[in-house]
Amino acid sequence: MDFMLFIREESKMKFYVASSFKNIDKVRYVSEQLKSKGYFHTYDWTKNERALTVEELKQIGQEEKKAVSESDFIVILLPAGKGSHIELGIALGLNKKVILYSPNNEEANDLAKTSTFYHLSEVVKFTGTIDDLVNFLTIKEKKLLN
Repeated sequence: MDFMLFIREESKMKFYVASSFKNIDKVRYVSEQLKSKGYFHTYDWTKNERALTVEELKQIGQEEKKAVSESDFIVILLPAGKGSHIELGIALGLNKKVILYSPNNEEANDLAKTSTFYHLSEVVKFTGTIDDLVNFLTIKEKKLLN
């Protein structure tokens, strides 16, 4: 690898987006928007098909765990799947910055749908449009992520 390319890639903010398969289009949109602004996506799970074997699940789990570990921040789009909640736990355990997105705040604050971990001080809750989220992540990055 060219040394200058390596330096350039290393200086990019690294991110991971977690969610459920029902939000796959939103995950792709956020990821593409961040990449177009110079961010580095640590892993794109949306390219995976649903796992059909335990071995496939294991491989995907290893890739996702590595991606969360290598990220500077993770974004969780609600409603999130069970894997997203594990990724949230990994991120919190590694002291990563976590941004929890809900278009209307219902998922985050409805006692029937929320998680205790959504309300930790380490989790930044964001409500608004998906474009507002991208704007927030890119414009507020220095304050939020430092």
